[in-house]
Amino acid sequence: MSMSPPPGWYPDPSAPHLQRWWDGTAWTEHWSAPEVPAQPPSGGSGSGRAKVVALTAAGVVLLAAIVTGAVYLGKDDDGGGPDVQTVPNPVASTTAPSTGGTSPSASTSEPSADDPAVVVDQLNGITLPLPDGWVRPQYVAEDDVVMTTDGTYDCPGDSGVCRHGLVISRTATQDDESSPQALARQDISDAADAAYDRDLVGRRPFGGIESHQQVKSGQIAVAGRAGYFVRWRVKTAKGPGGYVESLAFPSSVGTESPVIVRFVFDAGEDGPPLADMDRITKGIRPVDDAATDGGVGSSIGPSS
Repeated sequence: MSMSPPPGWYPDPSAPHLQRWWDGTAWTEHWSAPEVPAQPPSGGSGSGRAKVVALTAAGVVLLAAIVTGAVYLGKDDDGGGPDVQTVPNPVASTTAPSTGGTSPSASTSEPSADDPAVVVDQLNGITLPLPDGWVRPQYVAEDDVVMTTDGTYDCPGDSGVCRHGLVISRTATQDDESSPQALARQDISDAADAAYDRDLVGRRPFGGIESHQQVKSGQIAVAGRAGYFVRWRVKTAKGPGGYVESLAFPSSVGTESPVIVRFVFDAGEDGPPLADMDRITKGIRPVDDAATDGGVGSSIGPSS
């Protein structure tokens, strides 16, 4: 616990080359140069020299004579030992003295290792870009979700919360077809039902699917491999419906098992832009080759 020192001469915090009289409670207006033998100040208002020094020091920095009990360190700096002495420390005013140098700027944190942001699917050996407005999944019941749009809303059908966008990455099972085209065409119906018909506990967050329309399909290069995608526009009983896409392509790791990436985007003004599907697809990379953008099937583009 810090205690106020007894009355005496101490280095002036605002002018360390001078000694200033501390009366045991606050700084007084009495100064003395270190080479001049210091005597306790008289009860008067101080000498003319002291007044000049006081005015000079006040012009350098405005200080409030409030004791904060800061610690003045002697030989040691570990906060303990006989060389530690408690001395008054006045609180500086908001007007700091000019030093003629450049004021330090506010510190900024280093960019995180995830900038530019990506999510990693180690099982399937790929990374996917994380566009603006998308986040890593939190409190998501669906399996294999790698990213969602930020925030939730009340589902228009059965009670519960919904998200405007999901991206799901999974490995095709041994019972699935092997070609990317067959896989995508087989998966799209299941993807639409899981997204907009019934959820995992049998509820209908959008009142069920009323109809669907295929809006795009075709071959496409993914991470330097020939893939295939199918995209549906789904109309639901409640809410604006949405878009669902199944994208299939061979993995570049292990046994090269096919990978299926599902996109679920709500329609309407609150849904994510459809261009994000293409941005994410184009940005998929093998985990060991972040620069891959070509190779087998690199000349393949989407077709309607």
